[in-house]
Amino acid sequence: MTAAPLTSTTPAVTVWFDGDCPLCVREIALMRRLDRRGAIDFVDVAGDGSCPTDRAELLARFHAQEAGGAMVSGAAAFAALWRAIPVLAPFGRMARNPALLWGLERAYRGFLRLRPRLQALVRRLERTSRGGRA
Repeated sequence: MTAAPLTSTTPAVTVWFDGDCPLCVREIALMRRLDRRGAIDFVDVAGDGSCPTDRAELLARFHAQEAGGAMVSGAAAFAALWRAIPVLAPFGRMARNPALLWGLERAYRGFLRLRPRLQALVRRLERTSRGGRA
């Protein structure tokens, strides 16, 4: 069975992200650069992007949906994103292993606890680099 070729109207994966989060914006910028095939539809939930579910839920955790699949969040969403980018695809395929995905999800939940402090730090650094005061 061969996968259907991607078209400009059929992204391999749709990603919903928090465009007001400086960490998320940096991560998505990197993923956009790596997505040379244009296989990913990036939707800024903080902006006017469409929300297929509760906006607060989409802002709280990273969400993605592979074409024809169910929406997933957390580590599973990162794995779906990775599978759409050739250089990262091996990591995404490895994350199909339940034990590895469990470990990645635990790490992601740890990151979520640190996220507000990291966001504040990045915002302070951005203000400082623009000549403002921290």
